[in-house]
Amino acid sequence: MKIGIDLDGVVIDSEATFRVYEEIFDIEDLKTNNLINREEPKFQGRYNWTQEQQQEFINKYFLTVSKESNLMSGFLGVYKRLKEQGHEFVVITARGGFIDEMKDDAQRLLDENNIKFDKYYWKCSEKLEACQNEKVDIMIDDDWKIIKKLSENKIKTLYFRDTNLLKMQENEYLTEVNNWGDVYRYITNMKNK
Repeated sequence: MKIGIDLDGVVIDSEATFRVYEEIFDIEDLKTNNLINREEPKFQGRYNWTQEQQQEFINKYFLTVSKESNLMSGFLGVYKRLKEQGHEFVVITARGGFIDEMKDDAQRLLDENNIKFDKYYWKCSEKLEACQNEKVDIMIDDDWKIIKKLSENKIKTLYFRDTNLLKMQENEYLTEVNNWGDVYRYITNMKNK
């Protein structure tokens, strides 16, 4: 099976770390409360920040978040099992799009844990096209907007949903998972059908 996989919020716990530094930035740096929608997957929609404030956040905290982030709990064990079973992994990530060094930092973390994916799409803003070109059997992502677009285009998706993100209606192309045990169960069941 060919598995498309996002990095941030799926393989790397950076999304939770981002939310911590978003709050610090909003409270300490901006000294306001600009939170407008906790269900938004990205800070641009979660806060009512100006373009200048968004860029200030990127410049001040993105590399800090990247360096403080770790692998998601349970990822390594499930990844190794799925690789041993012959599954192929294609990374499809926007990482590196804002700050190039974030790609290098992710690669460092993967190398330190001896993780080698089969193919990489870095700085990928159009995940639908990448999934179609790769003919992935399933895509795992944590951004509900991406999941919605993929599932509406008949690509099977696993929505790696963090607790405060939008709850979506499951269907034949969209299944919610909350941890790597859920992912393992889904892929194992899919393989056995």
